[in-house]
Amino acid sequence: MLIRTIQTDTLFSSVYDSRSSMGYAAAEAAASAIRAVLERKETANVIFAAAPSQNEMLESLLRQDLDFSRINAFHMDEYLGLGLDDSASFICYLTKHLFGRVTFRTVNLIPAKRTPEAACRAYTELLKDNPPDVVCMGIGENGHIAFNDPAVADFQDPVWMKPVQLDAVCRMQQVHDGCFPTLDAVPKIALTLTVPALMQAAHLICTVPGRTKAAAVKAMLTGPIDTACPASILRSHAHAQMFLDTDSASQLLYCLLYTSDAADDRI
Repeated sequence: MLIRTIQTDTLFSSVYDSRSSMGYAAAEAAASAIRAVLERKETANVIFAAAPSQNEMLESLLRQDLDFSRINAFHMDEYLGLGLDDSASFICYLTKHLFGRVTFRTVNLIPAKRTPEAACRAYTELLKDNPPDVVCMGIGENGHIAFNDPAVADFQDPVWMKPVQLDAVCRMQQVHDGCFPTLDAVPKIALTLTVPALMQAAHLICTVPGRTKAAAVKAMLTGPIDTACPASILRSHAHAQMFLDTDSASQLLYCLLYTSDAADDRI
């Protein structure tokens, strides 16, 4: 059930009473955005995030009325050196939850076992040939989008993909998510789409459940638009929607109780 809708600059955030209702609403919004693209083009290019935060949204997306055979699928990041045969890879996650369950027109995997330069060049060429229409994403505990952590995020990045060193908060999130047993087991380098590569899509659907994301959500919506919280850039996108549950919105809702603008749900 929808509890509250909040507008921050051009970003609309919707708070739901459960992860399941949040995921269903996000999937409906993603499907609507994809269908709008397919009404004017033969194919749609969609970038997906790979994280447990996306579980409910992806499961619901599979049940939407969508012609997946007209969708070119991409993903936004991958650990350097990992591939489909590595259970901790994002390729493995997306194959299990999405890519292996329906027939897409194409599934384009980041070639993370190549050298960083070769992998970034190859994937950039693919994206430039198929510019993204819709991005289904989340945010990190440190406010990152994809693997653009605060220390490496660049809102004017000249490249579409780059190798990055992951910060400790980002790596610990992977432990919190149950993807790795310890911090030492989490890879330190990954390949990521940059902020401009994500922001160029016509539609951004951001799904963010969980109490561990509450501080990042609050910073994203109440602080400045700044690389200190990379996700704050979504507030400048013309067609971005964020879907929260009561856990991820908890600090934000508490903050709104003490702001004069709370009555009209604007920050």
